[in-house]
Amino acid sequence: MVRSAAQLIRRQGVSGTGMREIVTEADAPRGSLQHYFPGGKEELVSDALLWMGDVAARRIRRCLSELQSRTPSALLASIVDTWRRDLIDEQFSAGCPLVAAAADTAATSKQLRQVLRRAFDGWIEPLSESLIDLGVPPERSDNLAVVVIAALEGAIILARIRRDLTPFDALVLELGPLLDAVARPTEGRRRASPPSRITPRC
Repeated sequence: MVRSAAQLIRRQGVSGTGMREIVTEADAPRGSLQHYFPGGKEELVSDALLWMGDVAARRIRRCLSELQSRTPSALLASIVDTWRRDLIDEQFSAGCPLVAAAADTAATSKQLRQVLRRAFDGWIEPLSESLIDLGVPPERSDNLAVVVIAALEGAIILARIRRDLTPFDALVLELGPLLDAVARPTEGRRRASPPSRITPRC
């Protein structure tokens, strides 16, 4: 039911997702809602958002572990590719449930606003740690992780509106080199030395 709730929120937002619809999507007995979620819809939505935050965090760790080129730009491209596949598979009908929930509830529900903050923090933390692993200075990793996620969420929204993937291309093309420029060389990855200048003789 938690997973089904997250998938429905991705497509319809919180206000557009009903409890009966979640039960039907999950193929679960009606009575199981009250048993597992005595707090009702807000409790179920909270669990779904936290679960999705965990999914996003696991994606980042998996992308890091599978990198062939250990650079921040390669990590960014790998993360973006997971969202490309999602949008293609869903035919642009589903985005990120965290943004969908924020648009619906951030101004009206203190509990869900706190849950969303926890979910985003749980996404930012492993991204920040991964950037450090790839040579980004620790004093900049948190801010850059926030920038990456904010840019990624914007690209997801634009891609759904346009129904094409060009916002992802722009994100990787423009933000990737910036991340690499911040990173220090790490073991197994050395920057090429700049070409020496030759002073012309008159």
